[in-house]
Amino acid sequence: MGGIVDFDVCFPSATADIRDMHQVSGVPVADLAAITHTESFPVLADGETASGLALRAASRLLDRLGTDRSAVREVIYAGCGEWDVPFWSPAAKVADELGIRNAHCYELTNFCNAGLTAIRLAAESAGSRHGAYTLVLLGDRLSRMVDYGDPDSKALFNFGDAGAAVLLADDDPSFRVLHSAMRTDPRWSDYYQGEWREGRVVIRRGAHRRGLATAYVENFTRLVDETLTATGRTVGDVAWFLVNQGDKGMHERLLTTLGIPAERSVFNYGRLGHMGGADTLIALDDLMEEKKLREGDLVLLATSAMGFSWGVTALEYSG
Repeated sequence: MGGIVDFDVCFPSATADIRDMHQVSGVPVADLAAITHTESFPVLADGETASGLALRAASRLLDRLGTDRSAVREVIYAGCGEWDVPFWSPAAKVADELGIRNAHCYELTNFCNAGLTAIRLAAESAGSRHGAYTLVLLGDRLSRMVDYGDPDSKALFNFGDAGAAVLLADDDPSFRVLHSAMRTDPRWSDYYQGEWREGRVVIRRGAHRRGLATAYVENFTRLVDETLTATGRTVGDVAWFLVNQGDKGMHERLLTTLGIPAERSVFNYGRLGHMGGADTLIALDDLMEEKKLREGDLVLLATSAMGFSWGVTALEYSG
C-alpha cells in the first residue's frame, strides 16, 4: 500500500456561538455548552464554500511540496454528498482551479468517514502507479445543514466546518497506510435524514432509538482488534489513537474500553466543534506541530459517519 506524503487543513472565517444558538433555539446555554464544550468554533461564512476551503488547503499543500500538477492522476472529493452546488463535480472544479488537467476527478460519499475511505482506496491503488499522486479533498457544509431553530437537533449544534487536502503516493510517504478496516451497520441507515426547509437541506433525526452509543464503542473496538491483528501489533504498540470529535463522552468511554490512556489521544473539544471528516487530520496536524510524533509511531485514526459507518485506519509515521 502507498501512504500520505503530506496534508493541509483550512478553517473558515466565521464562527458559531452558543449564545446565538440559545437565542434561536431556546436551549439553555449550559446545556449547549455540555454538547459543544466550547463557546464558539469555526463555521462557513456567508458566501464561503466547502470546496473553496478544500481548494485553499490543496493549493497550499501542492505549493509547499512543489508538486508537478501533471503528476496528479486522481482527484477525489470526499464528504456527505451535499455539495456547494447541486449536480456538479467539486473534484473537477478544484482540479481545474489548481491547474490539474490529466486526472480522473470524482466524488465519494460516506459522510464523515468519506475522507479515510478515499485514503484507503488511494493507498491500495498507489502501488500500481509509481511516480503518480492522488489528491484527496475533504469538504462539507455541516454547519449549514443544522437547524438551530429545532431544539430536538441540539446534539448536532457542535457541527463546524473545515477543508482539507491529502496527497498520497507510493514513493516516500510521511505516513505509510498499514491497514484499513471499515464496516456499516445498515440498521441505522435512516436514523438521520436530510429534508428541505426554506430552500436548504437540514438534518433531522428520526424517532429516538437506544443503542447507538453502544454501537459506536462495539464497532470501534471490533475494528481496532481487526486492525491490530492484521498489522501484528497490540494495543500497547499504539502511540496515538485519534477519534472524530463528535462526542467527548463516547471518546472517553472508547479509550477506557480499549485500555488506551487519554494522554495518547487528542482532545480538541475545548476549541473546535465536530469539524466533519477533517477531525482526525486536525488532531494529526496538532501532533506534528507540537513535534510529538516519532519515527515508527503507530497511529490509529478512528472515524465514524451517519449511515452508520465506522472505520479504523492504521498509519506508521516515517518522519
